[in-house]
Formats: sequence, C-alpha cells, structure tokens
Amino acid sequence: MLRLGLILYVFIGTTLAGSAMIAALAAGYDTTVPVVASAAAGFIAAIPVAWAVARALYSE
Repeated sequence: MLRLGLILYVFIGTTLAGSAMIAALAAGYDTTVPVVASAAAGFIAAIPVAWAVARALYSE
C-alpha cells in the first residue's frame, strides 16, 4: 500500500499544489513568498489525501 500511496502522492500533490498556486495568484498574491507557501501547503495537504485514496483503493 505504501507504493500505491507514493505514486498517488506524486499526482495528487502536484494537483493540489498547482490549484493552491492558482488560487494565490488569482487572489492577487503574486510575490515569491505567497506562491511558494501555497505550493508547500498543497504538497503537505496531499499527504492525508493520498493516504486515504490509497487505503480506499487497496481495500476493494
């Protein structure tokens, strides 16, 4: 399940980080610190999401 979780994290992490960056840019935060912070927040938020998706896929 760990391998599946890591593979899912690659895709889910980039998706959430990209969405967070676009949200920060659309809100008018166009300097380096808010954009990098939103990307980091997206990558961190993807950890439990990838774990939950992997557990759901692995259990079926």
